[in-house]
Amino acid sequence: MIMTPVSVRYIVDDVAASIDFYVKHLGFAIERDARPAFCSVTHGDLRLLLSGPESSGARAMPDGRRPVPRGWNRILLVVPDLKQEVARLKGAGLAFCNDIINGVGGSQTLLEDPSGNVIELFQPAAH
Repeated sequence: MIMTPVSVRYIVDDVAASIDFYVKHLGFAIERDARPAFCSVTHGDLRLLLSGPESSGARAMPDGRRPVPRGWNRILLVVPDLKQEVARLKGAGLAFCNDIINGVGGSQTLLEDPSGNVIELFQPAAH
């Protein structure tokens, strides 16, 4: 079964700061705002669930482990001009994990949101 939009949950430290980051810098739109605990934002067929410390998505597991921000799983956003997009975002003071790297499929770099979650910006190789 394929469902559209596809939903991804990111655990975040601060829902308001995350909303500002995704809407202002990456062009997401607010779908449901339940601050301070939660907000869902959308970008095309992607629904990103921003779950703060007060949200049900951040509750402890039965063994005591807690979902926390960060990690290497990530959403990937395709951009038409990676160098231009990186320059724009660096000009806004945003943090990157690495420089642009080139591979057989295209070029990519990793951007961090305010909680340290990773977003891959990807420009496909020309065919």
